[in-house]
Amino acid sequence: MAESVVLDPVDLHLLRLLQNDARTTYRDLAAQVGVAPSTCLDRVARLRRSGVILGHRLRLDPAKLGRGLQALLSVQVRPHRRELVGPFVERIRALPEARTVFHLTGPDDYLVHVAVADMADLQRLVLDEFTARREVARVETRLVFQQWECGPLLPPGHARS
Repeated sequence: MAESVVLDPVDLHLLRLLQNDARTTYRDLAAQVGVAPSTCLDRVARLRRSGVILGHRLRLDPAKLGRGLQALLSVQVRPHRRELVGPFVERIRALPEARTVFHLTGPDDYLVHVAVADMADLQRLVLDEFTARREVARVETRLVFQQWECGPLLPPGHARS
């Protein structure tokens, strides 16, 4: 398990701001947290080096890209062995429909968030890419009606603002 990084109030404020808008300039960040732009740049660079900041992503609207139906697939793999985990996950991650893959405890081994064009596309995906695999014992599908982003991720004990 990765070690926690000690963050002071300025670091936490920077992380809140960057999670809300990763395109904020260092000058604007510095002004909002009350430090010099060079100090802000150094702090953000340190947060990247320490692995707190993992990268920047562009969020896209799946519906605007012709993938208006989203679903969560609960997948049970049998046998659930280490030598199957890597290849299974890599195959799923390579699917253009796959958004996120979780390896779980409990009755299901994986939870896969997918975005597809329509119900026929979802059926094709489940039948051709999941249940057709020898190691997949069961797939349960749940449609996503709506989803919401939550507030910034902060260390335990720090309130959101």
